[in-house]
Amino acid sequence: QVLLVESGGGLVQAGDSLRLSCVASGRTFIMFSIYAMGWFRQEPGKEREFVASISPSGGTTYYADSVKGRFTFSRDNAKNTVYLQMNSLRPEDTAVYYCAATPTAYSGTYFWKGTDYRHWGQGTQVTVSS
Repeated sequence: QVLLVESGGGLVQAGDSLRLSCVASGRTFIMFSIYAMGWFRQEPGKEREFVASISPSGGTTYYADSVKGRFTFSRDNAKNTVYLQMNSLRPEDTAVYYCAATPTAYSGTYFWKGTDYRHWGQGTQVTVSS
């Protein structure tokens, strides 16, 4: 059984901040520290879009150009949790945000393609008003 649960979404105004969390549970996440994690987002009628990724060790992060400098991806392997700190939010950041996980043998690896991820959460809605 695999479970990724996102939280922290909501309705905010442009310029505000939000912090999303994603908690992993289930037997497959006994060793959370071997999982590369990612955040993706999707607006209705549009394709899923890569937002950010983090290596299993947390030492390497990678961001989409659209969020670079505004979003920060971090993880706490002791708590099986990742965080996406989103600052200076814009209306175009409005979307459902999904957490994703995939195991990897390399602690410094990260992935930016959705097809590279094995497990997905149900998503949390982020709405930014102008």
